[in-house]
Amino acid sequence: MAQVDEFESIFRSALVDIYEYNLLEVTSVLLVTDKSENDIKAYLHDVQRFLSVLGTSVTWNVLSEDDFTTTQDLLDCVEKAKPDLVCSYRNLRSEDWIYQHSLGSYLDVLIQQAAAPVLILPHPNANYAHDHAMENTDRVMAITDHLSNDHRLINYALRFTQVDGSVFLTHMEDQAIFDRYMDIISKVPEINTDDAQEGIREQLLKEPQNYIESCKTVLQENNLPVTIEDIVTFGNRIVEYKKLILDHKVDLLIMNAKDHDQLAMHGMAYPLAIELRQIPLLML
Repeated sequence: MAQVDEFESIFRSALVDIYEYNLLEVTSVLLVTDKSENDIKAYLHDVQRFLSVLGTSVTWNVLSEDDFTTTQDLLDCVEKAKPDLVCSYRNLRSEDWIYQHSLGSYLDVLIQQAAAPVLILPHPNANYAHDHAMENTDRVMAITDHLSNDHRLINYALRFTQVDGSVFLTHMEDQAIFDRYMDIISKVPEINTDDAQEGIREQLLKEPQNYIESCKTVLQENNLPVTIEDIVTFGNRIVEYKKLILDHKVDLLIMNAKDHDQLAMHGMAYPLAIELRQIPLLML
């Protein structure tokens, strides 16, 4: 029986998830602001420049401070516009952007309720954005703790990366959680702790690494003019992601935000969105 289990493990470990490329269409964008009609034009120009990767045929619609007063008003406006992408900034209709502790009620609801992805931009009145933020999207990072088979995340990363730009596909296992499980395993006498630690660590990194390799292959087959950089590792996610963004001068961070099993945001999405104010974040 043990030999059968060994053969099954070898077979299962050889299975590889293959990336499925799909060119995403973004034909309409809704920019949500709390600015007056007179102040919108310059800001709209900045956002359009940042998202020049979307092309010139995109239809842009803008909401001003007069278009909504409640979160339900905002949701109704978004539902009516039916955009492919919603752009806004944290702490709409509030001065709380000077603090670092929330996205504000409008974005909290919008990210969870809107059908379209939401792009969170650095607040236009703040000065905490990185120097390269809002310039272009030639360095895009997609982050997750389960990269394999997340085709949608990768497709959005590719769609928002400029020609000849770089896409950083990042899979990070939580070191603290891994250490906790290894500590439990060390207390089970039937399991060789060293073998378990080495084998589990290797397999946890092997699967996303193989998936990224399949992404590179598919990109070559489709002649896509971007470069994929892989980052597969263990660490403290918030600390490491902040460091990676600085080290690689990332222009846009993309992550999953919706969790269909709960009302709150997916996994680490909310704490990361709170911490990472310095660059735009695309919340899927």
